[in-house]
Amino acid sequence: MAPSVAQRCADTARGLTIPVLLNRNATEFGDRPALSVLGRDGTLTWRELRDRIAALSRGLAELGLGSGDRMLIMMSGRPEHWLVDLAAVHLGAVPSTVYATLSTDQLRYLARHSEAKIVVVEDDSARTRWEAIVDGLAAPPRILVVGPSLDEVEARGRAAHEADPAAFEKTWQEVRPEQAVTLLYTSGTTGDPKGVVLTHGNVIYQSVVLEATVTTPDHTPSLAYLPLAHIAERMLGIYNPIYRAGHVTICPDPTMLVAGLVTVRPVSFFGVPRIWEKMVAGIQAQLAAAEPPVRAAVEAARAAALEVYKLRGDEQPVPTELQIRHAALDAQVLRPLRAKLGLDNMLWAGSGAAPIPVEVLLYLASIGVDVLEVWGMTETTGTATINTPDHFRTGTVGRVNPGMEVKLAEDGEILVRGPLVAAGYLSPGGGVEPIVDADGWLATGDVGTLDADEYLTITDRKKELIINSSGKNISPAQIENLLRAHPLIAQAVAIGDRRPYVTALIVLDDESVPLWAGRRGLVFESVGDLADHPDLLAEITAAVEAANEKLARPEQVKTFRVLPTAWTPETGELTPTLKLRRRVVAERYADTISSLYS
Repeated sequence: MAPSVAQRCADTARGLTIPVLLNRNATEFGDRPALSVLGRDGTLTWRELRDRIAALSRGLAELGLGSGDRMLIMMSGRPEHWLVDLAAVHLGAVPSTVYATLSTDQLRYLARHSEAKIVVVEDDSARTRWEAIVDGLAAPPRILVVGPSLDEVEARGRAAHEADPAAFEKTWQEVRPEQAVTLLYTSGTTGDPKGVVLTHGNVIYQSVVLEATVTTPDHTPSLAYLPLAHIAERMLGIYNPIYRAGHVTICPDPTMLVAGLVTVRPVSFFGVPRIWEKMVAGIQAQLAAAEPPVRAAVEAARAAALEVYKLRGDEQPVPTELQIRHAALDAQVLRPLRAKLGLDNMLWAGSGAAPIPVEVLLYLASIGVDVLEVWGMTETTGTATINTPDHFRTGTVGRVNPGMEVKLAEDGEILVRGPLVAAGYLSPGGGVEPIVDADGWLATGDVGTLDADEYLTITDRKKELIINSSGKNISPAQIENLLRAHPLIAQAVAIGDRRPYVTALIVLDDESVPLWAGRRGLVFESVGDLADHPDLLAEITAAVEAANEKLARPEQVKTFRVLPTAWTPETGELTPTLKLRRRVVAERYADTISSLYS
């Protein structure tokens, strides 16, 4: 009997570590490109990358960093981030990227909790901030700054490595698959962040599973634009390219994302929902301004593409006549449109980290970009379930990854177990607390349903369910997804826990609204100026009414308020991964919320 996919994945991953794979890449693919920066000259090959990692590793060892020690990194996307992270990994140490948007108190908590020996930052202003943060700690970490400080560590390490190269080789060969490869802190939406300990075995199995479920070539180019504190970028920007010996181009500024896509033209790309929503809003705005013949051609092509997509999703054959018509329209109309976005080589596009409106998925599918939802969390090393190009169901997050198991508790909470579940949470003193029960099940906190074909649908977070004053359980995420499907709405929060009816706070999209207003000749200085404009309120009212048509009566939004200010991680209403901080919203807008129930 042939081994199952899960068994093949387990066999492939067995015994591998990140240092083992980097050594393979430097030996077998040494001259292939490994790491570039968008818009800058120079590319590190796999051999050059490993040589610099070796030098930094020896330099960090001279500073006292060793196996099991933690190191914090706070810097943007740049090669030094990859280099110092992987240098620590080759010592058996545990790197942890932290978000620069965290408050001083949050960073102090991480420094104390992680007991990091070294903190690596980007510039002198960050160093000054961290010096104040670690002042008073019993064992303050050494702070290194990109530039002369880190360069000196690398230079000293290079000299040590050239004098005794065997020391580096001996050290990384002692790293075991069950050891930690990184420490990632959760967003802390409901309390203090938790430090999730992921192992070499976790991240390599995830890479193996992705290769087994989504067919893409080896050595492919990819674009890294999310923070490396995000599990998705950790997997897709570091570990998976190492496993596949790919070429990562760093996009140092999120505003350069579309330019980066056009330059790199990746075969796979993961976007959080807000990325896809903004892309759709941009396309819609461009088409609204196009000449009528152009709009008509695009609409005809979109209709054919959407028909094909729905048949594929139902795993039904596509009639030959439709195949021919779709192929012609795609080549003439849609592929050039995708090329302008850098998505014309796309074999797999994914979305995760938060729910995405089905309307957005269908719109993208209608231009030939099949964005397939995945589901997981930091504690599951990214994806636990996945939709694939061959097996997908729109509105679900796919089926469980090979080797993983999923089941629902009596209250609908999703439980998972398997090789992607993290080792545990870091505890004070450096220990690891298990996150599973006696039978190995991880309670995810998400609530969902499984259909007859084992496709999983996420309905809400267990702690975020609204229970109205009549005792009705209501999913705020479902309401918010329907509202965010409108291009003028960037964020929406459904309110109603222990209240008689549902209301909503709505935040305007700072890119779509100016385009909408410009077409109407409206004069304004900022998007906030339009928050109470009658024409805009009419648009938002129509969006709320359209959402209500898809909701049961207790779930419908009775009234709403359009807010004049944007929400960002910096303002505090969103986490660095763009999840809602509901507690912050509830406290900050308490008076506004009360007025909705007056």
